[in-house]
Amino acid sequence: LLIISNTVYSKTIQIDFTPYETYSIEVAHIDVGDTIEWLPNVDHNVEFLGGPDFSSLPEKSDLNAFHSFTFNLPGVYLYHCTPHGNMGMLGLVIVGNDFHNLKDIEGIELSRVAKSVLQRLIRIAKSNS
Repeated sequence: LLIISNTVYSKTIQIDFTPYETYSIEVAHIDVGDTIEWLPNVDHNVEFLGGPDFSSLPEKSDLNAFHSFTFNLPGVYLYHCTPHGNMGMLGLVIVGNDFHNLKDIEGIELSRVAKSVLQRLIRIAKSNS
């Protein structure tokens, strides 16, 4: 008897906050259906600034709160820590190795420091794709 399963295994990635006002994983490459969990830390949170469908982005997390999101749409997602985003505390999530909305992400208005960090993260994302 041969049983073939179409079960797809999604994964969960955990991201912590470093003492250097950064995320422990600044660029996450994941598959559609994978989940990211941000672990709580004093004075930090997660707020999405853009993605492939702005209406489907999660709400901003509270400070020092566990936050989790399952990514069901391919594309590039940009998030930051609300109090530290202007200082460059940003993260990118690349879902399904799909960069179709990268120009939209690059067009998001950011501080000069954050824009510089975003460009560095984009270079990292492209080099790991």
